[in-house]
Amino acid sequence: MDFATILGLLGGVTVVIFAIGEDGNFAQFVNVQGFIIVLGGTFASTMVKFPIQSFFKAIPVGLKAVVTNTKISPLDLINQAIELSDTCRRDTRKLLALEEHLKKIKDPFFKKGLQMCADGRGSAYIRDFLNAEMDLSIVRQESSIKIFFSIAEAAPAFGMFGTLVGLIQMLSSLEDPTTVGKGLAVALLTTMYGVLVSYLFAQPIAEKLDQKLSADAGNRVMVIECVCLVQQLKNPTEMYDILEAYLPENLRRSVSTGEPSPEEGQK
Repeated sequence: MDFATILGLLGGVTVVIFAIGEDGNFAQFVNVQGFIIVLGGTFASTMVKFPIQSFFKAIPVGLKAVVTNTKISPLDLINQAIELSDTCRRDTRKLLALEEHLKKIKDPFFKKGLQMCADGRGSAYIRDFLNAEMDLSIVRQESSIKIFFSIAEAAPAFGMFGTLVGLIQMLSSLEDPTTVGKGLAVALLTTMYGVLVSYLFAQPIAEKLDQKLSADAGNRVMVIECVCLVQQLKNPTEMYDILEAYLPENLRRSVSTGEPSPEEGQK
């Protein structure tokens, strides 16, 4: 679970509830007409921009992705790759020995690449296939991000539209003071609904999905390199030298190469 996202959303909702319910009267902040204007208009505008299938798939996929944390540590991936390559080098079956270790691999992208190694595919073929798989995955995730950004963009606009509707209703019925309050409520509440939908939900979710996509793309590039190095049966030291560039400075020299570090060798 992505606790930062969950805590952020819960915190935002708590602040809103505290702000509007301090006097205990929640009913004055509920307006059905305002909800319909903002939510209906926002979703209608978004569906005009995107295919309807993409829209209804992107919403649940995006919400699931933003509250789950499936990121695998790059350090763990590199250590796994080095260990697998070293195991295959020592085994008489070479790459066929990977079959016994595939069940331990949690990342499906990494597992697919290693399965292709065990099946005897060439390094160039594996790289091309995994690059295509990565590109298609990025395209699918970008669709969800664009849809949430579209919702974030449309919600305040329809909140303003609701404000204009409410003001028109209020001004057109000034001769009847009893109807002024209804129009004013629609005018103010739709703006509030639009702001909340945009800045508390849609835009933060889109930003979080964008960050996760960037991290996932970086991990997938590293995974492709790991798989190709395993296929080539590179020794641990060579693999470390190549894969070290994918790690931040604080994680370097934490990779298990199975060989002593230069400092240890001098002792």
